[in-house]
Parts: sequence; C-alpha cells; structure tokens
Amino acid sequence: MTCSNSGTPYSIRLLALLGRGIKYGVPILFLGAAARAADPVVIKFATLAPDGSTWMKVMSELNTELQAKTSGRVKFKFYPGGVQGDETDVVKKIRIGQLHAAGFTGVGLGQIAPAVRILDAPWLFRDNAEADYIRQTFAKDLVSAIEKGGYVLLGWTELGWVYVFSREPIAAPEDMKKAKMWAWESDPIAQAAYKALGVNPRPLSVVDVMSSLETGMIDAVYGPPMGVTALQWFRRTKHIYDAPIADSMGAVLISRKAFDAIPEADRKVLLDVAARHIKRLSELSRRENEEALAAMRKQGLVLSARPSSEVVKRYEEMGVQARRELAGKLYPAELLDRVEKSLAERRAKGTGGKNKKG
Repeated sequence: MTCSNSGTPYSIRLLALLGRGIKYGVPILFLGAAARAADPVVIKFATLAPDGSTWMKVMSELNTELQAKTSGRVKFKFYPGGVQGDETDVVKKIRIGQLHAAGFTGVGLGQIAPAVRILDAPWLFRDNAEADYIRQTFAKDLVSAIEKGGYVLLGWTELGWVYVFSREPIAAPEDMKKAKMWAWESDPIAQAAYKALGVNPRPLSVVDVMSSLETGMIDAVYGPPMGVTALQWFRRTKHIYDAPIADSMGAVLISRKAFDAIPEADRKVLLDVAARHIKRLSELSRRENEEALAAMRKQGLVLSARPSSEVVKRYEEMGVQARRELAGKLYPAELLDRVEKSLAERRAKGTGGKNKKG
C-alpha cells in the first residue's frame, strides 16, 4: 500500500514518524496514555438527598471549590435523589467500582461500619450537646470502624432528630401498635426499637415509602423533619409526635480504593474542602430541621404535646432494652458500655440533657 500524495509506502512513513517521535523523547505510541493520565479524577457520588435540597446545594459548592483548588484535576459527579437505588444498592455499587463515594444515613453506614450505629441508638441522647459529646469523645473508635470497612471519612452529617409522622394522632407507645408503621428494611436499629415498643412494622425500602403511603400499606413513617420534607412524605400524614426516637447521624464517605487513586496533594485538598463544607451542612441541618418542622405545622400538620416525664422514662427504659438487644450483634457490647457510662457521668455532673433542639 502506498500514500497517494508521495508514493512512499505507508509503513515506511509510519516508521519514520515514530523514529522522529522517539528522537525527540516523545514515543508517539504513548501519547494517548499521556492524554488519559491528564484526565480529571471523577468521583461518582450517590445520595438519597433530592436535587435542589440543601444537601445537594452544599455538595455542589464543595465540588466547585474542589475543582478550583485542584485546577480541575478532581471533581464529583452527582447521582442525587436515590437514582442509584437504596443505600444497600449504593454500597454494592461502590464495592464493584461503579460508584466511589456517597452520603450515607445510618442504614448505609451500618453495612460498612456497624459499630458506628451506636450514634443512632434509640432513646440514647437527650439533646444535641450529648450527641456532640459522644461523637467527639469516641471519634477514634468511630473513624477506626469506618477505615476497617474500607472507606475514608470526609465528614459527619447530622441528619436531625427522628420524629414519627402519622395519619392518626400518637400520644403514647400504645398508639404506635395501632398504626401501620414503616421500618427501613434491613435496619436493625429500627427493628430493635419497634421490638421494644411491641410494634410489628412494615419493612420497606426508602424508595417505596411514598407509594406505600399513597396506597395505605403504611400510615406512619419516621425521619428528621428536613428529610421528610425533602422526600414529601409529610404530605401523606397529618400528625407529628413530639417524642424523638433518636438523633440520626450520617456521613460522607469515599472508598479507600478511590481515595488512593487521587494524587496525594489533591487528597489533602479534598479532605480539607470536604471537612469545611460538610461541617457547615450539619450546622445548616440543625437550623433547617427546626424550620421544616415549623413549615409543616403551617401547612396543617399537628404537633402533639410533649410526653410526660413518666412516658419519657418509659421510652428511655425501652431504649436500654433495644440497645442491649443489638450489643454484640451490631456494635461491640464494651463500646455500648463505655458510651452509656460516659453519658451517665456527664449527666451526674449536671451537664446538658434539657433541650433536644438546643
């Protein structure tokens, strides 16, 4: 075969071209690989948080700063609103490399680092200060569990106090037995809490909750106000029970494999940028959960009276039962012992425990 413009065999011209490339220290066969090496690292990130939510707005701002500070070498690609499936699906996709990072609630965290679910234990904390205190005091244990699970922590995300939202009013534990309560399937925390209450819930994926509310399969759900608002579940309920079950914690994690694939200098940038933005997200979450609760009341939902001290004591006793049910199965019994002892000592000093929303 010859080139039409010169008559020189194509193979000879190609060899000559390769020779010139090698002469100048640029092996042409490797130019494609060099170009690929310059491509940005794209972190595929999934979350249940809907597009347009405060969650996604903060993550978008994080992404903008990350790209600016790495000159475009590292960036996120977002999959919001549960488009990648429930958190169980997301964990599986990260495991096989289809995704790299996610914003997890306790359910997803439990599949990666079960010990971390101690933060979601029912009726454990009485206020924000107690939750902050335990998370800081036991930070080494919690981060170690995440690292053993094969992930890197980019930041804790406080999702908010978990309320029960129902069609019929709830004023005591007995009322929950009459309701068609939803429970997030495969969530041992919810199952243990309901077992302590004597309730048989309907286990469903998060993505099936709205349709189940619409068909009447369930008539009561739980979650932090901001999350229930974002998912629009409140539109199918009428009452809010002012007796939070737990202070739900989440986290933004990236797989260790994906993190290690990022150039070392850019890893440090990612950790710094993520820590600041995610901390701000938790601060916004506390404020916006209160605003969401107020907004739902303006739209007609009825907030119950706060339960009496006797009822609160019953819930705390049920909390002890539920937490012990999970000790040794979900989190180590010795970790639970240390957490409860630390809280008891703090309360004995008269610190905190008066205002859940403070």
